Amino acid sequence: MHIYWTKINKIVEETPEVKTYLLDCPQDFTWEEGSHTHFALKGFNAGDKPNRSLIRHMSISTLPYENAIGITTRIREQCSEFKTILRGLEVGNEVAIFKTHSNVPLKRENKNVYLLSSGVGLATFRPLVLDYFEHADNVNQIHSLNIDSSKEYLFTAIFESAPDKKFTAHFVDNRKDYYDEVKNLAADKEGLFYVVGSDEFLVQNIEVLREQGIKAEQIMLDKHERQLPDFLTF
Repeated sequence: MHIYWTKINKIVEETPEVKTYLLDCPQDFTWEEGSHTHFALKGFNAGDKPNRSLIRHMSISTLPYENAIGITTRIREQCSEFKTILRGLEVGNEVAIFKTHSNVPLKRENKNVYLLSSGVGLATFRPLVLDYFEHADNVNQIHSLNIDSSKEYLFTAIFESAPDKKFTAHFVDNRKDYYDEVKNLAADKEGLFYVVGSDEFLVQNIEVLREQGIKAEQIMLDKHERQLPDFLTF
């Protein structure tokens, strides 16, 4: 396993609670849309065993052509040791990334794609939408639906409906509106449904999609292959 040590190049305050840490790209580091990585803070590998409290599984919210590895995360007032340390980091500080993999690349099967997310889960979908804008081959259209009760919606410059690009972005701030809309979207029995959020959020979405007749193979989760049966065994 190769550990890439890299520096924080820029810190962007997306909303009062959400920051994006833009990291320098190590020379031979590559990734694709829908990728996640292990993001670790200094000292995580100082002892005999890795200190897991200093490691987090994070989505990469950028694409390689942006020349930075983006890690977007919510840091609340009351937060974990990891987030407390992260909040104190500055441009120039070192962090580590390793074990990078994509569970949710954009499928190009001439179907409609629906991106269902909660809060900062939208960071996983940002690269998929950018990739689609770069070349829309074999994707009919994309519809993004995001629920965020804070009403501090993310990446609104990108997640903005663009009929000419066959892209729709919809933000809601409550569960009723969100799940009503999921049911409406599930009227497309051939669509591909990507879901990103907490495990509880995944389970609730899968339940609603199943009730509407959506099959397991139409649902994409940002989970390792071995974890998928826990969610998608109907």
